[in-house]
Amino acid sequence: MGKTLYCSIILSGCLLPLAACSDLEIDESVYHTKTYQFSDFDKVKEVMTNVYGYLETGFAPVGGTMRDCASDDAVYAGIYDPTETFHNGSWSSNYLIDDKWNHYYAGIRAANYLMENCPDDFPAAQWQETYERDLAQLRNFPWEAKALRAWFHFELLKRYNKIIIADRSFTEEEVNGLSQSTFSHTADWIAAELEEAAEHLPADYNSGLLAQFSELGRVTKGFALAARARVLLYAASPLNNPDGDKEKYFKAAAAAKEFMDWNRTARIYSLVEGEEFNKENAKGLVFGIREKASNAFESANFPVGYEGGNSGVCPTRNLVEAFEAGDPRLSKTVLSNGDAFKGTAVESYTGGRNGPPRDLASPTSYYLRKFIQESTNLAVGSTTSFQHIWPVLRLHEVYLNYAEALFEATGDPYFTGSHGDVNFSMTPVEAVNAVRAAAPMPDLPEDLDAATFRTRLRNERRVELAFEDHRFWDIRRWKTGDETTEIYGLAIEYGGSSEKELVQSRVWDDRMYFYPISASETFKNLELEQNPGW
Repeated sequence: MGKTLYCSIILSGCLLPLAACSDLEIDESVYHTKTYQFSDFDKVKEVMTNVYGYLETGFAPVGGTMRDCASDDAVYAGIYDPTETFHNGSWSSNYLIDDKWNHYYAGIRAANYLMENCPDDFPAAQWQETYERDLAQLRNFPWEAKALRAWFHFELLKRYNKIIIADRSFTEEEVNGLSQSTFSHTADWIAAELEEAAEHLPADYNSGLLAQFSELGRVTKGFALAARARVLLYAASPLNNPDGDKEKYFKAAAAAKEFMDWNRTARIYSLVEGEEFNKENAKGLVFGIREKASNAFESANFPVGYEGGNSGVCPTRNLVEAFEAGDPRLSKTVLSNGDAFKGTAVESYTGGRNGPPRDLASPTSYYLRKFIQESTNLAVGSTTSFQHIWPVLRLHEVYLNYAEALFEATGDPYFTGSHGDVNFSMTPVEAVNAVRAAAPMPDLPEDLDAATFRTRLRNERRVELAFEDHRFWDIRRWKTGDETTEIYGLAIEYGGSSEKELVQSRVWDDRMYFYPISASETFKNLELEQNPGW
């Protein structure tokens, strides 16, 4: 057989999306061909699996650590801080951090590749025992890819503001002349894509023909609806809605309500009191990325002084003070001096086993507990590993999204009533209280004024979703970055005396609300508009 040029699709050797591909000759006698990749059920599934491969967890997305170290919730304890570029003033279009432009456009092109080439059937396979099962899965793939394509666009949107909507594969001649769409237009497009996908995706993979696959971590109707609610809330937020258009907030509230109403009937997810959501059967987990068994996260974040510990992500006093007295979420999120860990008490005071002046000791006196599998053994020759689940979407967030959107739309923490054809029967306060009850925590005080409720709501979001990769983005969409530059810890002396101390003063510039687009990309495509200030 002859040789063919493929440059508008993602295949081995052509991995740079939205940039001109070099000539790539592919021998059609091997498996690197479209015909081969879409020749039977199993091979199409491999193409679909490749699309999922572009999803990323938040366990170590920035130089091996969590993005929270670039927010006021955490600092990094190592000699070299992988997130420092975010907050030391060195960030530029030539000196990037967390640059995902090519990564997510590669994911988008992988999704387009499947959507544009996935067959509707393999009639020749109809006599196979697994035909009906395989056919059901095959016809679900394009909707999975559509939802993931929308999600990848959102990952780009929240970083880069104006992006190119890649709703199809582009030719080599097209890629370097494409123009960006506005945040608002792109968000509406993403929301519409997710809405359409939600109409076709299954509620779960536990019933019908799809149940026979027994696979976890596949996108569902719940994923599409919950993701849509988040996208619309971001679009309504101050950063992306400078005119304060209340209709955008109503739209976001209606999207969250749609998920909540559907779930009340479907009974897929629930707010379970005291639930550890990062487990396989967590009822509050709408969508999670399940990693293979590993101890890398523990090695990176166990307190120094425990075998194999390198401290890593260290919560700040800023975050600790956000927890109310008696909040059980604090002990599930943060390790403090005196807390029991692996059978001994944490000693983060000066001179303690886990405190300064020991190398890598926490600069704040606090260590991370959330996501840590405490029973992990890091001793050489006796190491153990456990699976970790990254919570991409949780029911708790949907309730908090609803509360924020409805409150900002009306200015009333106790609003109920209709807007357009949507009846909002749950007040913003009731939505927050539902999340608090699952903590468990008492209801918010009664008769809150608007300003106080906004503060309590944002604080609730901060503590409930701590270290789930929300704080970094929330302070941007709320435009509160300049309020997060002073980072505090707690200096503790042997015997118990302690004093709050400043551990970092960070640089903030309003251009940091969005990432710079790489200078190399703007050189290749002169139609690209750089974000303000970069």
